[in-house]
Parts: sequence; structure tokens; C-alpha cells
Amino acid sequence: MSLTLQPVQIATGSDDVEGQLVFADSSLVAVLVQLSDQHDYDAGKWFLEAGFGPIDPILPPLFADLEEAKTWIVEQLPSGS
Repeated sequence: MSLTLQPVQIATGSDDVEGQLVFADSSLVAVLVQLSDQHDYDAGKWFLEAGFGPIDPILPPLFADLEEAKTWIVEQLPSGS
């Protein structure tokens, strides 16, 4: 399984507009949003805005960077997805 990220602008209604669509093989599994400066200490971290299938936790973690987010997403996917 391979993850592919596609940069996008996301209309969140806030300053958090930099995003990434995350695909596992050819399926969209997550939408990540980078937190803006309005989040003070958490600015620059990545938030799981939306997850699909097994990538849909009630309280998603914040990720320090995209590599950390990708690692977490892979851990949530069933083997062979």
C-alpha cells in the first residue's frame, strides 16, 4: 500500500486553508489541514479534518508534520488496504 498526498486549499471558514488529500492506493482516506498562526503553540501542526473508513477517530491527534500524520494513517488502515 502506498500513500499519496495532494495539496489543496480548503474552505474551512477560518485561516486554516492549507490542506492535503491523502489517498491509500487510489482511495481517498483522509483530509489533513495545517493549523494557522491563530492556533499559537499548535500553529504549523496538522489536523485530521476528515477521515474515511478506519481513519475516523472521535478525537484525532494533532500531528507535528506530514510524516507523523502519514505514519498514523498507515497504522489505522487494515493490512493490505
